[in-house]
Amino acid sequence: MKNYKIAEAIVPICLLVAMFFVGRYIAGSVHDAREASGVAFQTENWGLGFGAEGSKPTGNASIQEMKQYDAYYMAEGEEKKLYLTFDCGYENGNTEAILDALKKHNVSATFFVVGHYLESAPELVKRMVEEGHTVGNHTYHHPDMSKISDKSAFEKEMNDTAALYCEITGQEMPMYYRPPQGKYSAQNLKMAKEMGYSTFFWSLAYVDWNVDDQPSHDEAFQKLTGRVHPGAVVLLHNTSKTNGEILDELLSKWEEMGYTFGELAEFCK
Repeated sequence: MKNYKIAEAIVPICLLVAMFFVGRYIAGSVHDAREASGVAFQTENWGLGFGAEGSKPTGNASIQEMKQYDAYYMAEGEEKKLYLTFDCGYENGNTEAILDALKKHNVSATFFVVGHYLESAPELVKRMVEEGHTVGNHTYHHPDMSKISDKSAFEKEMNDTAALYCEITGQEMPMYYRPPQGKYSAQNLKMAKEMGYSTFFWSLAYVDWNVDDQPSHDEAFQKLTGRVHPGAVVLLHNTSKTNGEILDELLSKWEEMGYTFGELAEFCK
């Protein structure tokens, strides 16, 4: 009887110990799967770490890790080529100067537009296309896409933008996507890939989006020439008065430094 009671007491303890180790194994397996994916499953804010001047930065994930999602932020290799991109949330009078500078230097850029920009500035969108630029998808309402787990809701943000672009230009929208605010998750990247989109982050940017606190010309040149590097995907904002004023000179400076300019299609070959 005594031995039976001892055994009866040991059984629950053994079960608890077994459950503990099973739980540890499952948690470890999930962690390993997340590590193997190369990109965290939770919401991420795209960020960069810079080293010596002119050297390539590090991103949240490596170039190779991002490729599994058809996602890119910097070209491989040491070719001195830049890829210019502009995020367009609304129009405040600076885009024409940007387009003029690009035309002068015969440089093609990609403009990532939201629904409001398509609605309010269709003539500028047409000009972008006519002058050989690419117009990419920045979603219709500019939400935090990492918080959208429903596939149909995710697709609607993308499809509504593409549909309005087609209505304005008579062309299908190129399948390039930039997550608003650089916020993403692996699930988002996977959904974009399943829709046929290539996702583009960046490897060179500076604080140019605050229209009430624009950087000086010297500050802009310091950041954009000091941190420039081979294969950089450059993010600028069309709303920046500074960008409109300096772009002609900036393109000349980059050219003097030996840089040429490529198109995002080169990443998707």
